Amino acid sequence: MSDLNKLTIAEARTMLEKGEVTSVELTAACIQAIDDADALGAYVHKTPEIALTQAEAADKRIRSGEAASMTGIPLGIKDLFCTKGVASQAASRILEGFKPEYESTVTTNLFEAGAIMLGKLNMDEFAMGSSNETSVYGNAVNPWKVDDRKLTPGGSSGGSASAVAAGTSPAATAAAEPPEEPPGTRPRSQGLRTGP
Repeated sequence: MSDLNKLTIAEARTMLEKGEVTSVELTAACIQAIDDADALGAYVHKTPEIALTQAEAADKRIRSGEAASMTGIPLGIKDLFCTKGVASQAASRILEGFKPEYESTVTTNLFEAGAIMLGKLNMDEFAMGSSNETSVYGNAVNPWKVDDRKLTPGGSSGGSASAVAAGTSPAATAAAEPPEEPPGTRPRSQGLRTGP
């Protein structure tokens, strides 16, 4: 099947469960889509080797009948979340070169559920913005456009929005402070942005 990278999480999970596609095939399609969409500035640290290793492990887990909810599903990880041994700098020059020795709770839970990390995604510096224009990596670009302008996908999770909208993966992590609540009045919500 072509366009595997454009599947929703539910479609991909069903195909994986039925053996109609492998996680390696799904992940390889996403990696190619990411490379084809470089101009969007969505992915700032690509991790194809890690992704393919995780996909091979996911395929074994699926074949053994021990698949969890996200087993074999590739996704992008917002640069806000620490990922062990992978550059994690919250889109800030201050943290340039930082490779944590630990995993964030968000990624720990995703990896335990079998998710595949395609790479780290662009964002506003320290998640302080709403347009993804304060990133040390440069702007993320909205792939849904009607002319040649480079419009923002929004922020602070602009890389996540751009990556999913462009069809580079079924989902991506994001974080947001609810706009109707003053900052700090309740915990930040964290989750996945998924395709249409």
